[in-house]
Amino acid sequence: MKGGLTRLAMTAVLLSAASTAQAPAPAMKLQLTQGGALLVGRLNLPRADEVTGVWSGQGRARLLRCAPRCVSVQTLPLERTLQLGPDATYRIVLGGNFRAGQKVSLVLRLRHTSVLNITATVVR
Repeated sequence: MKGGLTRLAMTAVLLSAASTAQAPAPAMKLQLTQGGALLVGRLNLPRADEVTGVWSGQGRARLLRCAPRCVSVQTLPLERTLQLGPDATYRIVLGGNFRAGQKVSLVLRLRHTSVLNITATVVR
């Protein structure tokens, strides 16, 4: 009985430490576009990484590099900070039907960090 309690206590401590060690999720918005939404905001990480995929309840998002024209790419470089938006070089676009005020959960897959979960609010 005592061994089971010790294991249970250790598991609780590890889970508590893991949950507090995560960086706070960035404030992101989804700007409505024709046929979908564009992710707007800034991603900050403690070290350089790459975004290799983004998913929502609507499916997989498209990663774009827009310089001078937008083309689909496999990864987006993240040199500690990645600015996303309509005027940014790199963009993340989701297809589907969205409405203003809706909250959308996104999962970002990174090359060196497992995943980053964020919630974005849809704006006009």
